[in-house]
Amino acid sequence: HESTGDMLLSAYVIDSAYPNPFNPVTSFTYTLPEDGMVNISVHDLNGRQVAELVYGFRLAGSHPVTWDAGDLSSGIYIVKMFANGQYVAFQKIMLIK
Repeated sequence: HESTGDMLLSAYVIDSAYPNPFNPVTSFTYTLPEDGMVNISVHDLNGRQVAELVYGFRLAGSHPVTWDAGDLSSGIYIVKMFANGQYVAFQKIMLIK
């Protein structure tokens, strides 16, 4: 029987952003089961990248991220996470001003 902590470290995860909807700052945590390269970016619904939140080598474990979208307009955005060369997680977030 695995503990909850062990299960969380067995997969790549982006926790739900909070608050969501948000204005203009939201936060979330991502979890890596192993050390590696991570790229977390935010895209609009047309697929354009509007922010890069994390880029580089990170150690296994959970890492907090805070995003200030004060310079963007209201709408739905997609947070995408790539780790170790593969697409691994995404979530929709809504900015309301």
